[in-house]
Amino acid sequence: MAAVMLQGTGSDVGKSVLVAGLCRALANRGLRVRPFKPQNMSNNAAVTADGGEIGRAQATQALAARVPASVDMNPVLLKPQGDRTSQLIVRGQMRGILKAAEWRQGREGLLDEVLASYRRLAAEADIVVIEGAGSPAEINLRAGDIANMGFARAAGVPVVLIGDIDRGGVIASLVGTRAVIDPEDATMIHGFLVNKFRGDPALFTDGYRAIAERTGWRGFGVVPWLKDASRLPSEDAVVLQRPPAPADGRVVIACPITAHIANFDDLDPLRLEPEVELVMVPPGRPIPAEAALIVLAGSKTTIADLRFVREQGWDIDILAHHRRGRPVLGLCGGYQMLGRSIADPLGVEGPAEAVAGLGLLVVDTVLGGDKTLVEVRGTANGAAFDGYEIHLGTTTGPDTARPAVRFDSGRVDGAVSADGLVTGSYVHGLLGVAGQRRTWLARLGVAGRGPDHRASVDAALDSIADELERHVDIDALVALSALADRD
Repeated sequence: MAAVMLQGTGSDVGKSVLVAGLCRALANRGLRVRPFKPQNMSNNAAVTADGGEIGRAQATQALAARVPASVDMNPVLLKPQGDRTSQLIVRGQMRGILKAAEWRQGREGLLDEVLASYRRLAAEADIVVIEGAGSPAEINLRAGDIANMGFARAAGVPVVLIGDIDRGGVIASLVGTRAVIDPEDATMIHGFLVNKFRGDPALFTDGYRAIAERTGWRGFGVVPWLKDASRLPSEDAVVLQRPPAPADGRVVIACPITAHIANFDDLDPLRLEPEVELVMVPPGRPIPAEAALIVLAGSKTTIADLRFVREQGWDIDILAHHRRGRPVLGLCGGYQMLGRSIADPLGVEGPAEAVAGLGLLVVDTVLGGDKTLVEVRGTANGAAFDGYEIHLGTTTGPDTARPAVRFDSGRVDGAVSADGLVTGSYVHGLLGVAGQRRTWLARLGVAGRGPDHRASVDAALDSIADELERHVDIDALVALSALADRD
């Protein structure tokens, strides 16, 4: 089995993008490639063909490798839901709710399942490209680790360390990692990559040499700033910290950033439309009064996020928007918030309670039961879509007699208000297909011109792969991957 693991000197150094780019580059070379991430933490998840959920980045990496996404590609997924607790997903299925202390004490017990998933992937691949999480330099988290060096040593996989030059201090971050990690962990690292370089790489020649001299690791390349990375689906909430751009005469579609927002990559396709400005509204700011459409995205804890909406005064903004005769769209948790009530009798999200919704849809939601995890296709507004459902709870009420979508199976989902202005649905990915997106934009007086989101992502992956072929010694990475244990 051949494998190589990319770890980083910190979060958001570009691990996910580089793994995706390498998967596409290797697939373009005719190799059977599989992506793998032992442990992820994200509320942006995707549904797999084998009926589970994994981190969004691993689903994108599967697309890069041109293979169906599998639960084995991300065997452990943590979905934060507030109060220092997370939903634990193991091989695609919910296994329970854990507090932070419980996770740190119990994660090592999942190593065997992580290794089993890795070996299943390795058995069907020429090479496995593995992504770490956070940084191996977080030595306070090393005991029981299954995400970085704990996995690398258990699986016998060589590691390449990524440093982010755009944030500054890349020499210190790479050399510093070498200085603080356990010496046996350090022996697993065989080289480094410098990522997100802007300008002439020749200006960094001395710095590149200094890193190699001080660490004893070889360099595998200096990766330029990859502008097409912005076209890949969002996974990390770091992207939500970026300030919104001015609308410049474009039609504004606004989405408030709730405390536990989830699957906000549903809105990524709107960025493909030149006449649209997607505004992700941060806490402390009102929803823009000029918004033509307000979208309530998914949530990991719907009741808590509904409370957050009210604390921010966004409920007043949404109701005023509706009174002005403008449309509102709720997706998954956002759909639940738009109803009359949300009840959590079993305490799925926290304390057992029932709360009033925003009252824009005549529906009621009861949380609980088995999680729905299914890929779906169908029509809405007379146009085709494909997406997935990933939610807990059942929504019923008079407005469901006007369903938002009809699946190819004949099943229906969602609700539309009597005035036609408010729509809710459990479908994620609803806006990804260009024809479906155009039906929503037409209501706003916008002629949608963007491509299918999947086609845009696919083109971005090819562009990133081409850049990596030019700037990274991929032949050397393939040779390094042969050092992985073969037992």
